[in-house]
Amino acid sequence: MKAVVFTLGCKVNETESGSILAGLEAAGWDVSDALEPADVYVLNTCAVTAEAEKKSRQLVARARRFNPEAKVYVCGCASQNSPVSFEEKNVTYVCGTEGKEEKILARIAEDFGMACCSGLYPKQTRTRAFIKIQDGCNSFCSYCRIPYLRGRTWSRSIDDIRREIASCTSPEIVLNGINLTAYNYEGKTLTDLMLALKDVPARIRLGSLENGIISEDFLQACTQLKDFAPQFHLSLQSGSTAVLKAMNRHYTREQYLERCALVYRYFPEGSITTDIIAGFPTETEEDFAQSLSIIDEAGFARVHAFEYSQRAGTVSARMKDLPHAVKNARLQQLLSKGREAEKKFVSGFAGKTLDFIAEEKQGEYCTGYTGNYIKIYASGEFVPGQKYKVEIERAHEDGAIARRI
Repeated sequence: MKAVVFTLGCKVNETESGSILAGLEAAGWDVSDALEPADVYVLNTCAVTAEAEKKSRQLVARARRFNPEAKVYVCGCASQNSPVSFEEKNVTYVCGTEGKEEKILARIAEDFGMACCSGLYPKQTRTRAFIKIQDGCNSFCSYCRIPYLRGRTWSRSIDDIRREIASCTSPEIVLNGINLTAYNYEGKTLTDLMLALKDVPARIRLGSLENGIISEDFLQACTQLKDFAPQFHLSLQSGSTAVLKAMNRHYTREQYLERCALVYRYFPEGSITTDIIAGFPTETEEDFAQSLSIIDEAGFARVHAFEYSQRAGTVSARMKDLPHAVKNARLQQLLSKGREAEKKFVSGFAGKTLDFIAEEKQGEYCTGYTGNYIKIYASGEFVPGQKYKVEIERAHEDGAIARRI
């Protein structure tokens, strides 16, 4: 019997899908994380934007094209937000976010008369291992539905995280969570976790962070790791202090830039990547200009830009939405500016030697990422999962051409 567990959305979703894959595989199923012919499809959905929710609903039809008779199980944020929209598609089972791994596995066990194998560490399907250390969010940004769908924040114990890391053979560990900065287990913070992982031989990378975590103590703790990936994905969302206040983000433009400067002081070759929303309801042309200008001021290595998406039930949904044409035009400017920033960042490393972990072949090149998240395109033979030293030659597509040292 073949089962596909297909994921939309964040790395936390991917990690949770990995737990479902592990449970099915332990029960004897042939498993895959790609859409392909199968007897069962588990669809792990996303609702961060209206477009993501639309794609989640469309996913049911996409799966059924491979096997119209297959049983379809749906879970995740989109089905938490609107279970009826999936139930109407005549799927086998629908659940939301809480305990979705156990619920899905239990229902499949019931439907197919198999042993239930929940509670396993996620099956890792990439060169990098994604480990979830935290879930939920208490921030309630005015545009975001996730706290309503994921619930309040909770964290795993440091001992449990260390056990999972010890079970991994991956050369890189990516710690993720819905609000990673909120990690706190019995008074132990993300800073404490970094110190507790300083003997881990694998490269440690952090998922998305809020800029409030950036402090002397936290950055000092990061320097203690044997192999820390100095990429800091500091969510920004707007370069305007006025818009940040309307978003309920609890920091100013100036405070954000101060923390960027602190990162570079500790990690001169580190990178800062970010998210920016185009066209928040209160965003004026002047506000938007500040979002454009902060890209250069912060020295971003990569910018993920998104058009504002109105989400029912949020504070910003009660605000007057900007015309789509305005939002899209601003989005295109952010994307263009982001590409310029990325090329500038990569070009600054020309002639320098960095480590990268080989991941996969793309045409004539082997690709993978450096610690500071430059995507490497290198010719020659490389073993996936192995670390190599390369010299950066020039910017190329979404990364850099490099040669092996």
